[in-house]
Amino acid sequence: MVGPASIRSCHSRLLFLFSNRREIALGGAGTMALWALGIVLSAAAVGGVEAGVAAGRGPQSCGFPALFSFGDNNSDVGQHQAMFADLDLPNGQTFFGKYSGRFCDGRLIIDFIAEHLGFPYLGAYFDTYNRNYRHGASFALGGSSLDVAKGWSPFSLDRQFFLFNHFKSLTLHRFNNHTADGMKDDTALNLLPRPEEFPKALYIIDIGQNDFAFDLLNSKAAEAQQSILARLDSFDYSIQALHQWYAANVIMVLNVGPLGCLPYHAKTYLKNNPGSAVDQNGCSKDQNDLIQEFNKQLKARIQKLRGLNPNATLTYVDVYSAKYNLISNARKLGFNDPMKFCCGSYDDRYIPCGRKGFKAESCSDPSKYISWDGIHYTEAANRFVAKQIINGSLSDPPLPLAEACRKP
Repeated sequence: MVGPASIRSCHSRLLFLFSNRREIALGGAGTMALWALGIVLSAAAVGGVEAGVAAGRGPQSCGFPALFSFGDNNSDVGQHQAMFADLDLPNGQTFFGKYSGRFCDGRLIIDFIAEHLGFPYLGAYFDTYNRNYRHGASFALGGSSLDVAKGWSPFSLDRQFFLFNHFKSLTLHRFNNHTADGMKDDTALNLLPRPEEFPKALYIIDIGQNDFAFDLLNSKAAEAQQSILARLDSFDYSIQALHQWYAANVIMVLNVGPLGCLPYHAKTYLKNNPGSAVDQNGCSKDQNDLIQEFNKQLKARIQKLRGLNPNATLTYVDVYSAKYNLISNARKLGFNDPMKFCCGSYDDRYIPCGRKGFKAESCSDPSKYISWDGIHYTEAANRFVAKQIINGSLSDPPLPLAEACRKP
């Protein structure tokens, strides 16, 4: 979730954009022009790799040549910023020293994963200037959801797949129209994955939080539970499409985190539903019970999909447990009260961190906070979760990230 105060204006701008350029969402001529422009700019730029990023390959037994990311604000590395340019400092201050297009003071989980695999930080698909897609790209966008009607962005998961397919098709077309000698002189080709690398890449999906956030801002958890089956069906369809239509063979699905422990959502739900239960951490129990039921059924669906897709390797990642354990043991792990946040405000209305024209300053030490802005996590919290994803302790089957291509 991006932030309720800015959601409607952002959504209106997106709807206006897509009503006039519908081809962008569907991978038509608008996207082609945008993508081609990005390649020209990238080819003209020096290097194209973010400064300060390790260029070497990390230790990975699967030898993943690329990483592709799909999802929402938890893994948006610049899509929202490229479209709206409203994520200023102090976003990005902890690690990048400048705004980075992330809803965070520093790195996201996907950034730590890219580091571990020895890749540059992924470039956002729409942030085409000075980007290097040699080892993958991110299609995640803040506000996105499984159901386009239950989020704050037209880029639902299936539409992100359309964008990926368009990116892949144009990449293949460009390679297929160059001879071996010609490729040496085409700088743009050095910024793109090789055609044979798409089936060997790692694909990560982190989405679903906004679907439930949207429902729970307007209804009780018991009512929102009626939508679980439809969301599972959407996940089911999307995973099979990514494998069967787009030739992704190694797919990791991150489950939905404890929505009821995000300070903004906990406060808003408890205000709208006085008397509803809270746990020992101050989290909304109704919301978390709903998410846990969804995650339980999602895990069962993925187990079933393994049998239906024997050529795919599907991993279920329980980030809910990692995040909830972090919140439950916040003080023992050196963090402040987990229901407090570092930047932004929502006393009268939600003001995103760094919003121009508003006072939304950062705390003095973000590393002591779990929540960055009441909705998103700090770099310190993301690092805690990422370490467990990397070592495989959250995964089913329980394999380290670098061995995710293996079948147990």
